[in-house]
Amino acid sequence: MTPFIKKLAAPLFAVALLSAAAPLAFTVPAQASEVRYIVNKQAITSYDIDRRAAFLRLQKRNPSEAGTDMVDQVLRSQELARIKVNVTDTQLDDSYKRFAESNKLSPAQMDEILNKAGVTKAHFREYMRVQMGWGQALGMRARSENRLSEQDVVQRMMKEGRKPSATEYLLQQVIFVVPAADRSSILGKRKREAEAMRARFNGCDSTRTFAKGLIDVTVRDLGRVLEPELPTEWADQIKTTKAGGATGVKETARGIEFIGVCSQREVSNDRVARMVFGAEDADKSEGAAELSKKYTEELHKRGQIVKR
Repeated sequence: MTPFIKKLAAPLFAVALLSAAAPLAFTVPAQASEVRYIVNKQAITSYDIDRRAAFLRLQKRNPSEAGTDMVDQVLRSQELARIKVNVTDTQLDDSYKRFAESNKLSPAQMDEILNKAGVTKAHFREYMRVQMGWGQALGMRARSENRLSEQDVVQRMMKEGRKPSATEYLLQQVIFVVPAADRSSILGKRKREAEAMRARFNGCDSTRTFAKGLIDVTVRDLGRVLEPELPTEWADQIKTTKAGGATGVKETARGIEFIGVCSQREVSNDRVARMVFGAEDADKSEGAAELSKKYTEELHKRGQIVKR
């Protein structure tokens, strides 16, 4: 993961909300919900906006920005779906727990504060989910905007007198499929099965043999992947896994997965140089806030937004 991506993976959702060790004494009364915006056929209601206004008060921001804030969030959420960036419930649970602990609160205490403030746990978690995914989207955009041509790479290597190298991984993906309709009932069982197989993993050659006796297990050869290309959600685990080993298991939209590291080697060629130089340029380019603003403005221009 490049330094730029690491910056984006930091808690973008962090807010000054929980100096709220002081009890919050107001709640938002229940009321009829009306559609206030339609963003690419998705409705934003007065209920959504009231929750966001309460959240902005906790951040000491102007609650009149709630409508605009919700439109931005919906646009970003739709973009994450389009580019297939997914934040799982497990990742969200972990981040929610860490956020509570960083404010010296248990998750239950944080739930209570959010509910009393009129924000609600569900609203805050959706905010976190989009912010976490948006960080990944910004990293992808930064990399794409800093791609170099072959001629640029050759000139750069001659000028700097170096030819960058990177680790190349041969990877295999193992998926214990969990149908959406059965997720709540069998997810735990599938996770235990995946952990048992992962514990027996001793190289990619035997994976399919192990999988034969198991139901709904998919083994996919991912081929050779350079370190800068590793998917953000797996990169750290892959880099700390020795050849012949496997990462820990992870909950995804497909079910429970782990990645086998078949082999790894250092390579140095023009393709590697293009990636390394591009990542270095991304670190020097506009910051996350500027890139986020530009990207969101593009979504506004492309989208259909109707205010009721």
